[in-house]
Amino acid sequence: MAVVGLDQAAHFLGQRYGDDLEPGSVAELGGGDWSRAYGFRVDGTDLVARFGRYGEDYERDRAAMAFAGPDLPVPAVLEIGAALGGAYAISERRFGSFPEQLAEADARRVLPALLRGLDAMRAVPVAPDAPAGWGPADEQHPPTWRDFLVGSLVDVPGARVSGWRATLAADPALDALYLAAEADFRAVLHHCPELRHVLHLDLLNRNVLVDAAAGSLVGVFDWGCSTLGDPVYELAWFTFWAPWHPGLAALDLRSTFEDHLVAAEFDCTDLAERLRGYELHIALTHLAYCAFAPGREQDLVDVAARTRQLMAG
Repeated sequence: MAVVGLDQAAHFLGQRYGDDLEPGSVAELGGGDWSRAYGFRVDGTDLVARFGRYGEDYERDRAAMAFAGPDLPVPAVLEIGAALGGAYAISERRFGSFPEQLAEADARRVLPALLRGLDAMRAVPVAPDAPAGWGPADEQHPPTWRDFLVGSLVDVPGARVSGWRATLAADPALDALYLAAEADFRAVLHHCPELRHVLHLDLLNRNVLVDAAAGSLVGVFDWGCSTLGDPVYELAWFTFWAPWHPGLAALDLRSTFEDHLVAAEFDCTDLAERLRGYELHIALTHLAYCAFAPGREQDLVDVAARTRQLMAG
């Protein structure tokens, strides 16, 4: 599916909503590698239309509506369907700032709300034997959390992200780094408990909106990467990516998260080993992703540097 441009989106929405679509209201909001988003207004209501290749991502957003609550505001998905050679979704629109773009003072003000949001995800009832995904155990929904972690390091031909292993192998330095980091990850994998909690797995990629002045979450969306596993992985997501975001880097995220989990009586056994393992896993999967995705050469250099920093201890 080619990228859906503004004119295509406006034409589709004009056909879908007719005279109810406010003239000139369709505007590009941005997007990632899998989806592009456009804001628009219908009868005074702000909405978002997303267009992408994979409708299952939007189905996960719709499933995540079940998690919504005061501390975890998940925008409602109103409609999912086929369009323009792929899939589309219509959702409520929320307005706010992205946590990764905040200055230190605002990031500090928002941090308690982020912790409450993670608490809300951790509190979602999940069967202890549920596979690490949203469906029956299969190749996309491994039966265990550790299976999910290890399986995501396999370059599967024809998968959504594939061909990356050969790209890394073609660079001796990157290949050596990947192999060393994978060995370190596997060495601590046994410390990672078989927990079943809702994980978002992509919270610092313009997927969370906050009201910095109020210190509150406004919206948590794009649940396409979500799975079930150990909540410590979400902590690792913040600690791994914080160096890219000065406002977050200025906070002592590790100690703050650890103190919060201890106060919540969450089992923090082997926390240091779990956190290291998950940081290494994030490094490995993003070395793979940057090797796969066109135009990510500088990102690959940056992730490699962060991986070496982790390896150095």
